[in-house]
Amino acid sequence: MAIRLGDTAPDFTSNSTDGLISFHEWLGGSWGVLFSHPKDFTPVCTTELGAVAKLKPEFEKRGCKVIGLSVDTVADHEAWATDIEETQGVALNFPLLGDPDRKVAELYDMIHPNAAETFTVRSVFIIGPDKKVKLTITYPPSAGRNFDEILRVLDSLQLTANHSVATPVNWKDGDDVIIVPTMSDEEAKSEFPKGWKTIKPYLRVTPQPDR
Repeated sequence: MAIRLGDTAPDFTSNSTDGLISFHEWLGGSWGVLFSHPKDFTPVCTTELGAVAKLKPEFEKRGCKVIGLSVDTVADHEAWATDIEETQGVALNFPLLGDPDRKVAELYDMIHPNAAETFTVRSVFIIGPDKKVKLTITYPPSAGRNFDEILRVLDSLQLTANHSVATPVNWKDGDDVIIVPTMSDEEAKSEFPKGWKTIKPYLRVTPQPDR
Protein backbone atom coordinates (compact mmCIF):
# COMPACT_ATOMS: atom_id res chain seq x y z
CA MET A 1 0.00 0.00 0.00
CA ALA A 2 1.33 3.43 -0.94
CA ILE A 3 2.38 5.73 1.90
CA ARG A 4 0.91 9.21 1.60
CA LEU A 5 1.78 12.51 3.18
CA GLY A 6 0.29 12.74 6.65
CA ASP A 7 0.25 8.97 7.16
CA THR A 8 1.92 7.58 10.27
CA ALA A 9 5.26 6.12 9.21
CA PRO A 10 4.99 2.34 9.65
CA ASP A 11 6.87 1.02 12.65
CA PHE A 12 9.17 -1.99 12.37
CA THR A 13 12.00 -3.80 14.11
CA SER A 14 15.03 -4.72 12.05
CA ASN A 15 18.71 -5.52 12.36
CA SER A 16 21.12 -2.83 11.27
CA THR A 17 24.81 -1.99 11.25
CA ASP A 18 24.13 -0.34 14.66
CA GLY A 19 22.31 -3.38 16.07
CA LEU A 20 18.61 -4.11 16.46
CA ILE A 21 16.46 -1.04 15.78
CA SER A 22 12.82 -0.49 16.69
CA PHE A 23 12.09 2.36 14.32
CA HIS A 24 9.66 4.56 16.29
CA GLU A 25 11.66 4.09 19.48
CA TRP A 26 14.88 4.92 17.62
CA LEU A 27 13.33 8.11 16.20
CA GLY A 28 12.15 9.28 19.60
CA GLY A 29 11.21 12.95 19.35
CA SER A 30 13.50 13.65 16.40
CA TRP A 31 12.89 14.31 12.75
CA GLY A 32 14.04 11.43 10.57
CA VAL A 33 15.13 10.64 7.03
CA LEU A 34 14.72 7.05 5.84
CA PHE A 35 16.16 6.29 2.42
CA SER A 36 16.47 3.03 0.51
CA HIS A 37 18.98 1.44 -1.84
CA PRO A 38 18.41 -1.16 -4.56
CA LYS A 39 21.35 -3.39 -3.60
CA ASP A 40 24.71 -3.49 -1.82
CA PHE A 41 27.95 -3.03 -3.75
CA THR A 42 26.34 -0.81 -6.38
CA PRO A 43 28.08 2.31 -7.65
CA VAL A 44 25.45 5.02 -7.22
CA CYS A 45 24.52 3.82 -3.72
CA THR A 46 28.16 3.88 -2.68
CA THR A 47 28.43 7.56 -3.57
CA GLU A 48 25.13 8.37 -1.84
CA LEU A 49 26.04 6.71 1.44
CA GLY A 50 29.34 8.56 1.47
CA ALA A 51 27.56 11.86 0.82
CA VAL A 52 25.10 11.31 3.68
CA ALA A 53 27.93 10.37 6.04
CA LYS A 54 29.64 13.68 5.21
CA LEU A 55 26.37 15.59 5.69
CA LYS A 56 25.43 13.90 8.98
CA PRO A 57 26.48 16.98 11.04
CA GLU A 58 24.08 19.09 8.95
CA PHE A 59 21.20 16.72 9.71
CA GLU A 60 22.15 16.68 13.40
CA LYS A 61 22.07 20.50 13.51
CA ARG A 62 18.44 20.22 12.41
CA GLY A 63 17.57 17.62 15.04
CA CYS A 64 17.21 14.96 12.35
CA LYS A 65 18.37 11.34 12.36
CA VAL A 66 19.27 9.53 9.13
CA ILE A 67 18.88 5.82 8.43
CA GLY A 68 19.43 3.82 5.25
CA LEU A 69 18.04 0.52 4.02
CA SER A 70 19.25 -2.01 1.50
CA VAL A 71 17.75 -5.41 0.72
CA ASP A 72 20.85 -7.34 1.69
CA THR A 73 22.14 -8.67 5.01
CA VAL A 74 23.86 -6.65 7.72
CA ALA A 75 26.98 -8.75 7.11
CA ASP A 76 26.94 -7.58 3.49
CA HIS A 77 26.46 -4.00 4.68
CA GLU A 78 29.48 -4.25 6.96
CA ALA A 79 31.65 -5.49 4.11
CA TRP A 80 30.27 -2.74 1.86
CA ALA A 81 31.09 -0.12 4.50
CA THR A 82 34.77 -0.85 3.93
CA ASP A 83 34.37 0.00 0.24
CA ILE A 84 32.41 3.15 1.09
CA GLU A 85 35.16 4.44 3.38
CA GLU A 86 37.87 3.53 0.86
CA THR A 87 36.20 5.15 -2.15
CA GLN A 88 34.33 8.08 -0.55
CA GLY A 89 36.83 9.05 2.12
CA VAL A 90 34.37 8.80 5.01
CA ALA A 91 33.21 5.99 7.27
CA LEU A 92 29.58 4.95 7.50
CA ASN A 93 28.36 6.80 10.61
CA PHE A 94 24.62 6.08 10.66
CA PRO A 95 22.57 2.86 10.70
CA LEU A 96 22.03 0.85 7.54
CA LEU A 97 19.12 -1.56 7.89
CA GLY A 98 19.37 -5.12 6.67
CA ASP A 99 16.24 -6.21 4.80
CA PRO A 100 16.96 -9.49 2.96
CA ASP A 101 13.34 -10.63 3.28
CA ARG A 102 12.15 -7.23 1.96
CA LYS A 103 9.70 -6.78 4.84
CA VAL A 104 10.53 -3.12 5.38
CA ALA A 105 10.79 -2.47 1.63
CA GLU A 106 7.29 -3.85 1.15
CA LEU A 107 5.96 -2.04 4.23
CA TYR A 108 7.13 1.26 2.71
CA ASP A 109 6.15 0.36 -0.88
CA MET A 110 9.74 0.49 -2.10
CA ILE A 111 9.38 -2.27 -4.71
CA HIS A 112 7.76 -1.16 -7.97
CA PRO A 113 7.51 -4.26 -10.20
CA ASN A 114 6.85 -2.28 -13.38
CA ALA A 115 10.10 -0.39 -12.87
CA ALA A 116 12.26 -3.28 -11.62
CA GLU A 117 11.00 -6.67 -10.59
CA THR A 118 13.42 -7.25 -7.74
CA PHE A 119 15.15 -3.95 -6.96
CA THR A 120 13.86 -1.46 -4.43
CA VAL A 121 13.46 2.00 -5.87
CA ARG A 122 15.43 4.89 -4.38
CA SER A 123 12.84 6.15 -1.91
CA VAL A 124 13.22 9.02 0.55
CA PHE A 125 10.89 9.66 3.48
CA ILE A 126 11.11 12.64 5.80
CA ILE A 127 9.29 11.88 9.02
CA GLY A 128 8.35 14.43 11.68
CA PRO A 129 8.63 14.14 15.47
CA ASP A 130 4.94 13.18 15.44
CA LYS A 131 5.89 10.11 13.34
CA LYS A 132 3.90 11.48 10.38
CA VAL A 133 5.31 11.33 6.85
CA LYS A 134 6.10 14.89 5.73
CA LEU A 135 7.74 14.18 2.36
CA THR A 136 8.21 11.30 -0.06
CA ILE A 137 10.45 11.26 -3.13
CA THR A 138 10.93 8.26 -5.40
CA TYR A 139 13.86 7.99 -7.78
CA PRO A 140 14.56 5.26 -10.34
CA PRO A 141 17.46 2.92 -9.53
CA SER A 142 19.73 4.70 -12.03
CA ALA A 143 19.45 8.26 -10.64
CA GLY A 144 21.47 9.36 -7.65
CA ARG A 145 19.78 11.64 -5.15
CA ASN A 146 20.64 15.24 -4.30
CA PHE A 147 20.90 15.32 -0.51
CA ASP A 148 21.46 19.07 -0.50
CA GLU A 149 17.88 19.27 -1.80
CA ILE A 150 16.69 16.96 0.98
CA LEU A 151 18.31 19.28 3.54
CA ARG A 152 16.66 22.25 1.83
CA VAL A 153 13.21 20.65 2.07
CA LEU A 154 13.86 19.70 5.68
CA ASP A 155 14.59 23.37 6.42
CA SER A 156 11.30 24.32 4.75
CA LEU A 157 9.32 21.67 6.63
CA GLN A 158 10.74 22.73 9.98
CA LEU A 159 10.13 26.42 9.31
CA THR A 160 6.57 25.98 8.07
CA ALA A 161 5.73 23.67 10.98
CA ASN A 162 6.33 26.58 13.37
CA HIS A 163 5.19 29.63 11.40
CA SER A 164 2.21 30.47 9.17
CA VAL A 165 4.32 30.64 6.03
CA ALA A 166 5.10 28.71 2.87
CA THR A 167 8.40 28.71 0.99
CA PRO A 168 8.50 29.83 -2.67
CA VAL A 169 10.22 28.25 -5.64
CA ASN A 170 13.93 27.55 -5.15
CA TRP A 171 13.78 28.88 -1.58
CA LYS A 172 16.83 28.47 0.64
CA ASP A 173 17.19 29.05 4.36
CA GLY A 174 17.36 32.81 4.94
CA ASP A 175 15.34 33.80 1.87
CA ASP A 176 12.01 35.61 2.04
CA VAL A 177 8.89 33.49 2.54
CA ILE A 178 5.18 33.72 1.73
CA ILE A 179 2.46 34.38 4.30
CA VAL A 180 -0.20 31.68 4.00
CA PRO A 181 -3.38 32.93 2.24
CA THR A 182 -5.60 31.78 5.13
CA MET A 183 -4.11 34.45 7.41
CA SER A 184 -5.72 37.89 7.26
CA ASP A 185 -3.67 41.09 7.09
CA GLU A 186 -4.84 41.95 10.59
CA GLU A 187 -3.62 38.63 11.97
CA ALA A 188 -0.36 38.96 10.05
CA LYS A 189 0.49 42.28 11.74
CA SER A 190 1.22 40.60 15.05
CA GLU A 191 3.00 37.55 13.64
CA PHE A 192 5.14 39.42 11.10
CA PRO A 193 6.29 42.67 12.75
CA LYS A 194 8.85 43.24 9.99
CA GLY A 195 5.93 43.73 7.60
CA TRP A 196 5.45 42.31 4.14
CA LYS A 197 5.15 43.20 0.48
CA THR A 198 1.78 42.52 -1.15
CA ILE A 199 2.30 41.43 -4.74
CA LYS A 200 -1.25 40.07 -5.05
CA PRO A 201 -3.83 39.69 -2.27
CA TYR A 202 -2.89 36.00 -2.11
CA LEU A 203 0.86 36.59 -2.53
CA ARG A 204 2.44 38.41 0.43
CA VAL A 205 6.20 38.17 0.83
CA THR A 206 7.91 38.65 4.20
CA PRO A 207 11.39 38.09 5.66
CA GLN A 208 11.95 34.67 7.16
CA PRO A 209 10.40 35.01 10.63
CA ASP A 210 13.01 33.10 12.62
CA ARG A 211 15.87 35.26 11.37
